[in-house]
Parts: sequence; C-alpha cells; structure tokens
Amino acid sequence: MRSRTIKLVLGASVAVAALFTTAAVPRAQKGRNVNWTTYFSDDTGSRFVPLDQINASNFSDLEVAWRFKTDNLGNRPEYKLEGTPIEVNGVVYATAGNRRDVIALDATTGELLWMHGEHEGARGAAAPRQLSGRGLSYWPGGNGVGPRIVYVTPAYFLVALDAKTGERVRSFGIDGRVDLKKTDDQKILPNLTTGEIGWQSAPTVVGDEVLVGSSFREGFTPTSYRNNRGSARAYDVRTGRKLWEWHTIPSKGQKGYDTWLNGSADYTGNTGVWTEITADPVAGLAYLPVESPTSDFYGGKRPGDNLYSDSLVAVDLKTGKMKWYFQFTHHDIWDYDMSSAPLLMNIVVDGKPIKAVAEPTKMGMLFVFDRITGKPVWPIPEKPVPQDNVPGEWYSPTQPIPSKPAPYARNGFTKDDLIDFTPALHEKALEMVKDYKLGPIYTPPVLSQIPPAGPLATLSIGPAGGGTNWPGGSFNPENHTVYVYACNGCLGAYSLVPPPPGFSDLPYVEGQAGQEVRMINAAGAGQGADAEAAKPPTPRKAPGGGGYRPLAVDGLPLDKPPYGSISAIDLDTGQIVWKIAHGETPDYIRNNPALKGVKVPRTGQRSFNIGTLVTKTLVIAGDPEVTTTPDHPRGAMLRAYDQKTGKEVGNVLMPAGQSGSPMSYMVNGKQYIIVAVSGGNYSGEYICYTLPNKE
Repeated sequence: MRSRTIKLVLGASVAVAALFTTAAVPRAQKGRNVNWTTYFSDDTGSRFVPLDQINASNFSDLEVAWRFKTDNLGNRPEYKLEGTPIEVNGVVYATAGNRRDVIALDATTGELLWMHGEHEGARGAAAPRQLSGRGLSYWPGGNGVGPRIVYVTPAYFLVALDAKTGERVRSFGIDGRVDLKKTDDQKILPNLTTGEIGWQSAPTVVGDEVLVGSSFREGFTPTSYRNNRGSARAYDVRTGRKLWEWHTIPSKGQKGYDTWLNGSADYTGNTGVWTEITADPVAGLAYLPVESPTSDFYGGKRPGDNLYSDSLVAVDLKTGKMKWYFQFTHHDIWDYDMSSAPLLMNIVVDGKPIKAVAEPTKMGMLFVFDRITGKPVWPIPEKPVPQDNVPGEWYSPTQPIPSKPAPYARNGFTKDDLIDFTPALHEKALEMVKDYKLGPIYTPPVLSQIPPAGPLATLSIGPAGGGTNWPGGSFNPENHTVYVYACNGCLGAYSLVPPPPGFSDLPYVEGQAGQEVRMINAAGAGQGADAEAAKPPTPRKAPGGGGYRPLAVDGLPLDKPPYGSISAIDLDTGQIVWKIAHGETPDYIRNNPALKGVKVPRTGQRSFNIGTLVTKTLVIAGDPEVTTTPDHPRGAMLRAYDQKTGKEVGNVLMPAGQSGSPMSYMVNGKQYIIVAVSGGNYSGEYICYTLPNKE
C-alpha cells in the first residue's frame, strides 16, 4: 500500500478538477469568520450554523462561487458522492473520489491546495464500504503540535494528515496510520486482507480522542450469520494509541449475554456502529448508535432480544464503559438499525431544564432521553406488535413506542396508505395488494407462498430505507427544534423463502432501488443446515409466476404521497410544529396520462439520503431527483424553508440530486453553502453557493 500527496502553490494549474470561481467580499459582516469544524458543525450533531446573511429575502439570488468535480480522483468517476466537507480558517477539507482521497480547497475560490490519497491494493478492493465515504475530522493541535486531519480509508486504516500540507503525520501510529483491523481485539476472519469490516463515516474528535466505529456490507448482503462483529473504539489523536474498545455483542458472563438465547451471542455477526458518533465532553459521554445483527430479515439463528443491537449506548469517554443503553427494536427482523447520529441538545420540558439526546430512526419515530441518565423524557411504553409463524423464527411480543413525539413519518402499510388520486386508481391498488400482507409497524416478513395458500410478501414502509437514514436530523439550539427529513414512500415487499438445494442457512437478499424494493431472503425458513456454504446461491425469486408484481398502478406509485417530507419537532413540547412535502412532484407522476385533469398536490420525492442544514432562520435541503418545473429547466433544486412555518422561501438550481448533506460557513464576512451532488450518470461534484457581490 502506498500514499500520495499533491501540494499546489498559488498560480499552479489544476488538472484534477474543474474550478469556477467568483471573487467575493460583501459589505455586510466584513471580517467575520464562522467555521464548520466537524461533520455536523459541532460535537452535538446539530448541523446548525448561526448565520443569516443568506436568508429568505435573498436565497434565490445565490450564485455558484466555485465547484469541484471529482472525476479525476481515483481510477474511475464516482456517482455516489455522500460527503459533507468541513471548513476551518478559510480552508475546506473533504473526502472525494472512489479511493476516498482527501482534498484541501481554498474556501472562497475552490482552488485545490493539496490532495492526499492511499492506494490500498487487494485490501482496498475487498473493502465492504468503499468510495468517497461521508467525511473527515479536524483536530486543532496544541502544545507545539500542529492541526491534523483524521479519516478512515476504505481498507479500514485510521490516517492522520498534517492539515497544512496533507502529508501523513509520521509520529501517529505506524508511519501516519493505525490498522483498525489489526488493532481490533476481536479477531478478523478470514484474514486482514479480505475480512469483512470497514467504515465510511467521519471519525469524531473529542479533546485528544478520536472515536471510530465499524460497518459491514450494505444492503442485506451478509454472506453468513457467522460474520465479523462490531465495536466502537477510541484512539489517542496525538499518537494513535488505542484507549478503549466497546463490543456491541456481549461475551459470556457480561450483562446482556442472556438476551441471545441458545448461546447465539457466540457466533452472530455485524451489530456495528456504522453511522456517526456524537459526544458530550462536559458529561464525559459518547453516544453510540448500534445497528442490527445478521441476518436482516430472519433471526431464527439468534433467538432473544439481542442486546445491544438496535440500541443507543452511552459510554464513558475515557474508559469506554457503558453507562446506560436503550434498545429501540427487540430482535430486529426489519433492518431497523440505528442509522442516524444522536442529537444532543438542552431543552426545557414542563419548566424543567433537561440535557437531552434525541434519536431519529428508520421507523419514523423520534426517541428522546435525558442524555446523562438515559431516562426517557416522555414515556416509551412497550406495546404488543404483530406476530407470525415463519418456521424457526423467534418474535418479540412487544416493541417500545414513544408517547411523544408522534411519528413524523409513515410506517407500516395499510389500505389507508394506498394511492388515492382517483377512486379508480385506489380500486386498482386494492386489487393489487390482495395477495400481500399489510399491517402496522413491526408487521414481520412472511414465508412467501402462492396465493391462496398464503401471502406473497409483507408490504411495508419503513424497513431498510424508510424514515430517516444516515444523513440523520438537525436542530436549532436556539429554538430547541429538530428538523428531520423522512422517506414516506420507501415501500418494500419483504418475504422469506426456503434456501435452494445444497444451500446452508446463509441469507441471500436481492434489493432493487426505486419505488419497488424486492427483498428475497433465503434464510433457512425451517430447512437450513448448520454447515457453511462456500458461496451464495443464484438469486431466487419468490414463488408465484415469476416473482413479485411491480408495485405500481398505471405507472404510478402504489402508495399515496407525500413520498418525502421534512418535519419540525419542538422538543420543549414534543409536538410536531409543521410537516411539508420536500421536493417537486416527479415528472413521471406529473405527466402520467392517468392523472390528466387531476389536480395533483406537491408530492415530495422519495430518498433515504437527504440531510438538512439549519441556519438562524432557514432549513436547507436539496431534491434527490431531477425534475422539470414551469419556472426552471430540468434539474434538481436546493431549497430553503422558513423555520417557523415550513413555507418554501427560495430555491436554486443544481445539476443533479443532493447526495451529501449541505453545510455552511463564513469567511471575511461572506457566507457560503456547499452541497454534494451526484447520481444517475452525473459523477460526484461539490458545489459552493454564495450571494452576488455588492458594489
């Protein structure tokens, strides 16, 4: 493995990216600087910046200050740029390209200052989480040590770079990096080169500690329920020395081990901490959002509640010892892993100040706790949930449901959620779903059967891509309000089928993005053998005439809008203040012949990767889809909403959909907004917007 760092001087030509710039120093707030120093802007996860130079009166006047195209970073264009940059003292730092290079740019012009990359060979090629990742972190230095950039490579190395030059800090770890596989005290199988574990998120720097998590393959694709296991760790940001490691699956004799029946804690895999970690340095606590175990939709090999999967765990920053936990989903068979970073804020409930932590979820429910004690701010009672009879499966009879706030997104799926633009379309939808199982949240996947013997699958909104995913939420600490995007239209058909002949108990899952998500899980529904298979089988459709029918009615979504929404939730009261459809009505709906003469409301757009930016007065988020509107050419929009009302107050055109969460900063009194766009055949690009110059 080798690294490379390219440094450029003023005036040098830049071949790795297309840069378009405008000079800029407005009269207002001249000389003022406001940094965005972490992935979230701060340690709390807020995505808040206290600026209002860009506001409702001028948002639509934004112009492109500069843009950075990532095509020439790595060995091929990347069409999935999910990064959020940081900005410190006039320099923007970001990860980009399919090898996850680190770039430093002039914050006002976009000029490339330096670029660092790691060529990781076979280990990088085998990594479960590749491409640009979601970001990096900054350590300001101290006691004679200069500032550093820290990030995790696809091959799972923690690397420290000199923030001024982009060179590895040779005194950190071994030659500037720490091998996160080698320093894991759980043995990585089968070997360090191909062993499945990695991370794509930004490390969290708290004081002189850097916190990292662990992740595995995306999208329901573990090759075995006996997989490598997750943990969270802390390293000394100066030396790279490991300080502690907390395991997500308890060992025999530890608290929680007895929630894995039949000794299943000894062999179950995954249960990583794959999304961002937040921390409260004053309280001395880090907050770990833990994912689900193997396998996603069949848990017969791991009966029991399965602590600490699907949990929020507070650990001591100095020792890694658990202080408290809350499990959101017992025995997860829906892929309801904790995908969002915990939000830390101070609120006032019934006149009482509370240091709170709030967790957005794929279930479209916001869970709120006292972040010191773990006590729920409002009761979270255990409520009975639907059961089923898949052979070998174990079902939790109850799940925790918050009494406040109310769900901010649709979850489960019933006949009331079917398309209703016209009575005729609704009737067609009713006919289509008669062979599927419908129900409220936590309706389990069924054993797929040929009707009328049984349902083909369970239809549900919420598992996998529903609710809030990895971009998480944001909040304004000044008004104690959370702003969170949710996918209301991520409808999926979920079922289990017996494994093919010769196939063991390994799962095999097929997923298809878009309005239909077909998930077929050969997880041994009563037939699995204990022997491991050498490789997964050929994808197999559920029975019933060639697989599932398309989940569409006359080319329209089976479910009714809104397909994507943004909600404002007041955490002093636990009330949803407003909820709006985010994004224009897609072209294929607006122009569908079945809707000729029908007044279609704004539907919003479905996506699981929309993050929000909060300023003093605005909530800012981009469309995930490209559409055509009467006022704009074909493209996607970056939109601004009034924080008090949810009314859209401005928008600007983007060439592709938002794929990374936006951020904002101010340099020399001028405010900027950066957003990552990509998708379809549009490769990754960071676009920086600002207001026109004032003469």
